[in-house]
Amino acid sequence: MSTYGHDSVRAIKWREDVLNLLDQRLLPSQTEWLVIDSAAGAADAIRTMVVRGAPAIGITAAYGVVLGARRRYTENPSTWRNAIEADLQLLAASRPTAVNLFWALKEMRQAIETFAGDADPVPELLALAHRISEEDIEGNRRMGDFGADLIEGPCAVLTHCNAGALATGGYGTALGVIRSAYARGLIDTVFADETRPWLQGARLTAWELIEDGIPVTLVAEGSASYLMAQGKVKWIIVGADRIAANGDVANKIGTFNLGVIARHHGVKLMVAAPTSTIDLETPTGRDIPIEQRTSDELLTIGGQRIAAAGASAWNPVFDVTPAELVTAIVTERGVIREPNAERVAALMRST
Repeated sequence: MSTYGHDSVRAIKWREDVLNLLDQRLLPSQTEWLVIDSAAGAADAIRTMVVRGAPAIGITAAYGVVLGARRRYTENPSTWRNAIEADLQLLAASRPTAVNLFWALKEMRQAIETFAGDADPVPELLALAHRISEEDIEGNRRMGDFGADLIEGPCAVLTHCNAGALATGGYGTALGVIRSAYARGLIDTVFADETRPWLQGARLTAWELIEDGIPVTLVAEGSASYLMAQGKVKWIIVGADRIAANGDVANKIGTFNLGVIARHHGVKLMVAAPTSTIDLETPTGRDIPIEQRTSDELLTIGGQRIAAAGASAWNPVFDVTPAELVTAIVTERGVIREPNAERVAALMRST
């Protein structure tokens, strides 16, 4: 338990020289750790949703590079730099939307390019991967405090998907704000969307908050408008997988719905995400690649078909919430209120 409190959950651990990942596909009924000993294994864990959430994907990819470097260097110390390119490409192809993945791979690639001679790259690359993870946790704590400063409470909040410790190195982005605000007595009720089709809200957010002693009430997505009409919810707090230069936000499918409904009911929308999620090379949300996943995720639950035979499915994983619907983007560097391109750029120029 950290000094911040309500912070016991970790899903990514480096133990005994290998990567250990909590298999989030099995929560909450099972807590099983998978041992990952190769870059290909890390890429597969990202692709198959063993690990999910933009920051956690980036951290996993960083450790995947370490595993790849160890294998390539062991095979041939003089050619490992060229050989590891295949691992970098494999990791980059694992998920297309989460920009933290590409940010982390860029950091690792830059470190690889600094090596000269036949020195073992693993210790330095491992130290960098550790630093990426540790800085994510510390940044999340700062983010949590910045976000809590915006909340006048006590009040109820609604969150969507899982942007907590399970989706990051630890503490969480949206749930980091909730953790900090709850500790201050600013939040008395947390509502969590169930989040179809992977049910991250029901399986992961509810589990994580209960693990850390924060009461949570699960709601179906279809109840959000009626819930807000009761006047109970003052903030929607979500994470992000990519934020465009103009402040448009790509997040779990259903976030755009919440933004529209929140505006109608006068409820504020907070997006909590590290600056590594802000992609200045992507001008607007229209330019963000949206991952399409298999139709089976919608047509089945737990391997059991729930849709009528012959029905097809459209399964985008993310949607884009326009910046004008966002009250504030909260990062580890500070807050962007009513985001636009100028304000996003100003924050990214800050130190």
